This record gives sequence, C-alpha cells and structure tokens, in this order.
Amino acid sequence: MELYADRGFDQTTVAEIAERAGLAERTFFRHFADKREVLFSGAAELQDLLVTTVAEAPSSATPIEVITRAVVVAGEVLQVRRDFARQRHAVIAANPELQERELIKLATLASAMAAALRQRGVKEQSAALAAEVGVAAFKIGFERWIKDSDAGDLPRDIRESLDELRAVANGQ
Repeated sequence: MELYADRGFDQTTVAEIAERAGLAERTFFRHFADKREVLFSGAAELQDLLVTTVAEAPSSATPIEVITRAVVVAGEVLQVRRDFARQRHAVIAANPELQERELIKLATLASAMAAALRQRGVKEQSAALAAEVGVAAFKIGFERWIKDSDAGDLPRDIRESLDELRAVANGQ
C-alpha cells in the first residue's frame, strides 16, 4: 500500500512490491496473479462471510433483514482494518481500471448473496433486489466511514445507510 500511495499504482512494479516484502518475484506470483490482486485478495473471504451469514440467518427473518445482518457483520470484520481500507480506497479511486475491478467485486458479492437468499426460498427478483440494496448500503456506509475524520463505526454507517433508504422509500 505504501508503494501504491507513494508511486501510484501504475508506476509500482511487482519487483518493487516483492522487494519491499522481502520476497522473490516468483514467491509473489505464487500468492498473486498480478499486482492488482494485492488489492482484491480478501474478496473470496468476504464473499464466504456474507454467504455464510445469509445461510445461517433465522428462517423467520425477511430477506432485507438477512442482508442487513450480512453486510453489518462484514462491516464488523472490516472495522479493525480502517487504515488499510482508507489506503486501498485511495489507490482504487485514483485508477479507473481498479474502480472497474471494484465494481465487479461488488457485483459478484451481490450475486453470491442473492444466490444464498434463493437457497433460503426467496424468489429470484426479491433475492436480487435485497442483495443489490445491501451492497449499495454497504458501499455508501463504507465511503462515509473512510471519509470520517474520527474513528468511525462502519457497522453503524451501514445501518444508517439502510435506514436512509427506508426513509426515502417511505417518502420522507
């Protein structure tokens, strides 16, 4: 992250990343397909967390309650990585290719949560809508959290984003 912040993503080479980490380039490539993957390496774990949280939700919970819980749990996990999240966000915001990759990651997370909702018996359109809303609330809450000059509270910011959506839907 320091290299990306200091030199910019495009100017940073895999050789520099490997050297900074005290690794050979070959070792780097055993863990990452390319230098972008350093920024997106936790996506599979995040997806697993979201899908597991959806699957384990009480059967009485509505789809939006299930998705709310999933994105708040994800926020709880990410809360302790705020400095990293801020640095990562700055690198991605400065590079259109990385912004596109981030949007693909978010779409993949929404699809995975929608599939988990369908496994719970939720109709396809309802599952897709709930999952997309959850990802949108997560994204808005995340952006608020990393811009907050205080310590911030990501789970709270995600819940507030969902509360604002409810208010908008109710005409308030």
